[in-house]
Amino acid sequence: MLLAASPVFADAPPRPLVPDDFIAADPAQAKLGQLLFYDRILSGNRNIACSTCHHPDLGTGDGLSLGIGEGGDGLGPQRTAGTGESRIRKRIPRNAPGLWNLGAKDLHTIFHDGRLSIADTYENGFNSPAEEWLPDGLDNLLAAQAIFPLVAQFEMAGNPKENEVAGAIHQRMDYAWPILADRIRHIPAYAEGFAGAFDHIDTAKDITIADIANALSAFMIWEWTSTDSPFDAYLAGDSQALSASQKQGMDLFYGKAACGTCHSGPLMTDQAFHALGLPPFGPGRTRRFDPMVRDVGRMGESDALEDAYAFKTPMLRNVALTGPYGHNGAFPTLEGIVRHHLDPLASLERWTPDIAALPAAPWLEAIDFMAWQDSREMARQRAAVRIRPTTLSDAEVDQIVAFLHALTGETAQQDRLGVPASVPSGLPVDPRIDP
Repeated sequence: MLLAASPVFADAPPRPLVPDDFIAADPAQAKLGQLLFYDRILSGNRNIACSTCHHPDLGTGDGLSLGIGEGGDGLGPQRTAGTGESRIRKRIPRNAPGLWNLGAKDLHTIFHDGRLSIADTYENGFNSPAEEWLPDGLDNLLAAQAIFPLVAQFEMAGNPKENEVAGAIHQRMDYAWPILADRIRHIPAYAEGFAGAFDHIDTAKDITIADIANALSAFMIWEWTSTDSPFDAYLAGDSQALSASQKQGMDLFYGKAACGTCHSGPLMTDQAFHALGLPPFGPGRTRRFDPMVRDVGRMGESDALEDAYAFKTPMLRNVALTGPYGHNGAFPTLEGIVRHHLDPLASLERWTPDIAALPAAPWLEAIDFMAWQDSREMARQRAAVRIRPTTLSDAEVDQIVAFLHALTGETAQQDRLGVPASVPSGLPVDPRIDP
C-alpha cells in the first residue's frame, strides 16, 4: 500500500542545494585544471590521466566495479588489464567514485574510508595519509584529495623501478610530488598558464604540487557542481518538478524506507560510516600488518573495532549516472543497490560473482573472491551489519528508483569546459566514449 499524499516523514526532506553551498572556482584556474585533469603527464609512466578513471561520459566514473589503473588499456567497461610486462599487478581495491559536488563547503570527509578529512591532527588543516608531510598551500579538501591518486602505485604512479615517481614514493610519499611539479614547470604552456591564473606565481620555478592540486580542484568544482535536479526544483517550490512516481519514491525515501536517515541533509549524506554487508571481492584494502585479503573499511583508518566493514555514506546527486554502486561496485543497477539496502544479509546470500564488472585478469583470479573461502571472515562481515530488514513491494522499489533518477541535474550531461582536443604535454587525450 502506498503512503498517503501527505505522509509523516521519518526524516524530513532537506532544503535545495544552491550555488552558494559550494566553493567558488576561479575560471582561469579551472581552465588550467581541465588541461591537467586530461593530461597523462601527471602519471609516473605518462600513460594514464585522472580522466581515465573519472570520465565525463561515464558519470565521472569508469563503469567498472573495481578500476583498472596503471598498466591497463582502453576506457570504461571496455578497459582491459593489459598484457605482458606492463599488465596490471593489482586491481584498484575500490570503485572509482563520482566527482559530483565535491566542492561543497560543508563536506569535511572524503574517500570511502574517510582517510582524508578536515582536521588539525597534523597541524596542517587535514588528517591525511601524508600526515605531517602533506604539502602546504592546499586551498581546500578537494585539492588535498587530488594529489593522492598521483602517488598511488596501482592508480597513477606505477611500480618501483619503472619511473622516478614510483621510486620516490617508496622512500616517502611526499618525495614524489616535487618530481611531478617539475614536469609541469618544464612545459612552457603550463608555466604561462600558471603565471596567468595564480597571483603568487611569476615564473615556472614558483609552481608547486599544491598549485597543481588547486587548479585540479577548481576544475572539478567548475565542471561538476550540480544543483539543478528536478528534486532541487521541487524543494525550491516547483510542485510539478517531480512525476507522481518520483513523489511517491521521495515519500518512501524519507519515510517508510528510511533512506534519509543516512542520506540526510542537502548533500544527502550524513558523512558517517555504515556496514552494509556488500559482497566482498578484489584485493581488499588492508592495513599494512593485515595478512588477509579483505577490506575493513573505516577501521583501516580509525583502528576502532566498531568501524569494521563500515564505509562512508555517498552523496546522491546524479547517482543514476555513476554505477556500478557500493564501495566496490558490487551492484550494476540502482534497483540492485536499493534492494541490498532493504535486506543486506539476504542480498549477500543471493549475490553471484558474475554480477561484478571485473575485466578479465587470469593472473589475479585466485584472489578476486578469496574472502568467500574464509568462513570466519564472512561471519565477521555479516555480524557487522546493523541494518534491520525493510519490506517493500516491487512497485515501491520502482518508485524509489524513479526518485533517484530525479536527482540527476538537468545540465549534468552537458559540457561546460568538456574534454580538451589536446593538452600542453602533447600526450594523447582520453577520447569521448560513445553511449
